Amino acid sequence: MLRGLGPMRLAAIAGVGICVLGFFIYLMSRVAAPQMELLYGDLELADSKQIVDRLTADKIPYELRREGAEIWVPKDRKLDLRVKLAEDALPSGGRMAGYELFDKQDNFGSTSFQQNMTMVRALEGELARTIRSIDKVKAARVHLVLPKREAFSRDTQEPSASVVLKMRGNYRLDKGQVRSIQHLIATAVPKMKVSRISIIDDKGTLLAKGFDDSQEYMAQTAEEMRLNYEARMVRTIEDLLERSLGPGRVRAEVNVDMDMSRAVTTEETYDPESKVVRSEVSINEGEQSQDSDPTPVSVQQNLPDPNASANGNTRTSSKSNKTQDTVNYEISKKTKNVVRELGEVRKVSAAVLVDGVRDKSADGKQTTYRERTPEEMAQIEALVKSAIGFSKDREDQVKVASMPFYKGDELDQAEEPGEFIFGMRRDFVEKIASNLGLSIVAILFLLLVLRPLISRAIESMQGQVGPDGRRLLTADGGAMPQLTGPGAVALAPPGLGEEEEVIADELIDIDKVEGRVKASSIRKIGEIVDKHPEEALSIIRSWLYQES
Repeated sequence: MLRGLGPMRLAAIAGVGICVLGFFIYLMSRVAAPQMELLYGDLELADSKQIVDRLTADKIPYELRREGAEIWVPKDRKLDLRVKLAEDALPSGGRMAGYELFDKQDNFGSTSFQQNMTMVRALEGELARTIRSIDKVKAARVHLVLPKREAFSRDTQEPSASVVLKMRGNYRLDKGQVRSIQHLIATAVPKMKVSRISIIDDKGTLLAKGFDDSQEYMAQTAEEMRLNYEARMVRTIEDLLERSLGPGRVRAEVNVDMDMSRAVTTEETYDPESKVVRSEVSINEGEQSQDSDPTPVSVQQNLPDPNASANGNTRTSSKSNKTQDTVNYEISKKTKNVVRELGEVRKVSAAVLVDGVRDKSADGKQTTYRERTPEEMAQIEALVKSAIGFSKDREDQVKVASMPFYKGDELDQAEEPGEFIFGMRRDFVEKIASNLGLSIVAILFLLLVLRPLISRAIESMQGQVGPDGRRLLTADGGAMPQLTGPGAVALAPPGLGEEEEVIADELIDIDKVEGRVKASSIRKIGEIVDKHPEEALSIIRSWLYQES
């Protein structure tokens, strides 16, 4: 059988076999390869190099993806590698060093200036690390200016800070998150004010401005307060109405007029009708006196007889009483201090647009639109007024309208590729898809390439070797196929000897073919007729003459 195939067919079969063997070896290596998982993603090139060097030194297999931004390792080694790399502070992510700077510093040889600079660098690094922990922030860099008070100087400079943020993808921070970063830095640095902190992103967009003028800072704060109040009112209205109307069928806009002035009012009120005794003083005075007329001077007055002067004097007496009452009353007094902060609401104007009612037909194929009834609109307006705190004294305005919504704005927009596809991780789905694709290619190769080659080889072997072991018709393997029939003439290539012609005549035996001509033999006969038209014509003529 192998001898009958010929060297060309044997070489083709050997080549195909080697290709199939290599393909299955590659497929088995892919299937038997360890399952890879993400070790770190969104890496800087410097961090990727350090991690790759560490993995290469430990002889751990890895894969680099997304231009070196991701490193994949075997699933069973991922957690262990993260712990080991964390010991070496990898990946650093371009972060600034923190308080570990003091661990590497020689305290005996450093000056006070070096100590102060190291303190500023450490504080900047710690703040950058903390800011980087925010979900949307990829990297952060903080610059602090901490002026030192000069000797014999009364003027002091306030500290300031500037922050540069690098965001993840197309994410952006909202106003609240930017304000939180400002307050974080202000509370971490002594005597730092929020108004002295500037924040920009990696595209040069100013997120927060450091104000030198406090009035300008207060103006921006007032504007943010007004916008936040309007946004809160819009969310309140939409959340309230979407409960009954359905998601996406309500749109609200609120405009708030606020008084941004700050005033302090002190008021004192006295009530004369209400009085309380505070104090009461009573004074009683009594006075009594006796007077006598003077007597002339004589010797008798100098005598020791006490009765001598009593008989010769005239006496007078006086007596008086005085009473004084003092009562103090406390009058009722009311002192009222009113401090009006900025942001007092003067007027609220709300515009609410609701979608109409869409009724479906009985078969559910057609949808008809109709406006909402006045009763429904009145109920919606009442709910909106309650939600915004409607007041006639402020001349608030509320307008509710029912109009059909345009559905074109609800078209699906392109989203960034997520981590999950059909509820499964992206890497797992990609691995299954690659293995499935390789399996399909292998099956197609077996059915479309290898199977036809084997079938043709078997058919050619069956056509060349008969039951008794003799060679029969062949297309290109040794003997030349011949046309058979009564008085058949052998079709031999030019230059064929007489001995070879006799052998070729013996090879053509219709009885051993058992009266069946296969499709391959007919095709080969057609090719022979195309190559030797004259010999074929002579054979057909001989058949016609014999039959006649």
